[in-house]
Order: sequence, then C-alpha cells, then structure tokens
Amino acid sequence: MLEISPATVVQVIFLSREGPAGEAQLHAFINALNDDDKAQLTAVAWIGRGAFEPEDFDEALATATSEATTPTADYLMGMPHLAENLEAGLDALGVDVSGEEEDLL
Repeated sequence: MLEISPATVVQVIFLSREGPAGEAQLHAFINALNDDDKAQLTAVAWIGRGAFEPEDFDEALATATSEATTPTADYLMGMPHLAENLEAGLDALGVDVSGEEEDLL
C-alpha cells in the first residue's frame, strides 16, 4: 500500500522536469525524505517503468529497501525518464494526483 504522500511524488516529478536547473533542489529534496519514503518512491518508479506490476508493490518496496546500496537521490536521478516513470507508477497504482499538480502550478 502506498504510504508516501502523492504530493511528495508530484514534487519529485516537477523538480526532475526542471533538468539541470532543478538538479540541486531535486537531490536535496530526495535526500531529506525518510528511508521509508525513499523506498516507496523507488518502488513507484519501478512500477512505472514495468520492472514490477502494481499488484507486486509490496515486493517492489521490499526489494527497494533491501537493495538500497546507492544513495536514493543518486539512483533515481540517474534513472532515464524518472518523471515519466513516477507518473506511470502512480497511474498504475490508481493514485489520482490532479489536485496535487494544481497546487504546484
């Protein structure tokens, strides 16, 4: 079950879309998350890129927790299409973020 705030995931999406201009902010934002949120964020990205199915979220979360050897910010920021993966992951998990997106615009 997704416990990270959808607004947090949306913030990462927006910051990652800023490219090099938002890189330092994105790195700091992800680093400031607690370990549970970092693992949840990684699991959502994995679901979005098709590494796990939505119904396997708990397995993705356990894998993200047990295999976290690289700092999460570095790992996620090195992932091609991070914003798209997170959006697809939220969509696959049935999370509506339209309200959070409007708040950030």
